[in-house]
Amino acid sequence: MTNLNTAFSASVSMLNADLSLDVGATIQHALKVDNLGVSPAVLGSTSQGQLISIPDKKKLIKEILKHKFNSLLIGTACNSLGNTVNLIRYSLDQGYDGAFLVMNPAYYHPEDLGVYNFFSNIQKAVRCKIVLYNFSKLGAGYAFSQDIVKNLISEFGVEVFVGMKDSSNTCWQNLKIDKFSMLVGSEINLLKNLELGGSGVISATTQCCPGLVRKVFEKKYQKDFIKMFAIRKAFDETGDLVAAVHYFLSLSDSRYERMLPPLTPLSKEKQKNLLNKLKKIGFYPERKAA
Repeated sequence: MTNLNTAFSASVSMLNADLSLDVGATIQHALKVDNLGVSPAVLGSTSQGQLISIPDKKKLIKEILKHKFNSLLIGTACNSLGNTVNLIRYSLDQGYDGAFLVMNPAYYHPEDLGVYNFFSNIQKAVRCKIVLYNFSKLGAGYAFSQDIVKNLISEFGVEVFVGMKDSSNTCWQNLKIDKFSMLVGSEINLLKNLELGGSGVISATTQCCPGLVRKVFEKKYQKDFIKMFAIRKAFDETGDLVAAVHYFLSLSDSRYERMLPPLTPLSKEKQKNLLNKLKKIGFYPERKAA
């Protein structure tokens, strides 16, 4: 079962030299971050999920389910309805009983009816728990309205559409549905979300400071929140969050530098600016041995 009342990392994927998925290293990263306080959401956007092949996704799903996590959320990251259903069925067949993080297809110009049909057809094909992934920046400009969420829950139930990751900021402040878990896409909004009755956060940068995020989630100290806020802001200001997270993590292990095309590394200038900002905050990345 996926516990959605927590802080998740949008866990990165690690690649081999040939750019195939390094399943073992990806799982070890997820386990490390989970042990430090934030649970992994794998195969989402920060995980390069849309760029990873279906066979590699299945290899990861099969192996990661052999390990115990405080909580685990599996993304599908597929534009194809058939591939989405395929991955969900495969995960369930492997014994997964948690929720799936699913975004609307990222092509064309989706509107409410088309997105509703996409998610309703998933449920008609395979009954499963879904966390709606609301991210207009990557979802062809589409942002979930409150109406479509209410309509999906009205037809299928809150035990099926169990929550939302709201990176578009169109629902988390005002959508209130009993037993529906609301997770924000940035820790900048974490405390406000919790105050409003939300569940937590799923964020790329929580894996860079997992202990601090866990402390903020549990203790809600303003001093810790201010530091966490500043760290996230420094990453946001690079203009390329995924590349910035990979660069930061690569300072302790060069394997994190690998990303799938069309993603590219953070520029040298942006690397320097990021480190300068983090140093001013008093947040020093772990460095690999010379």
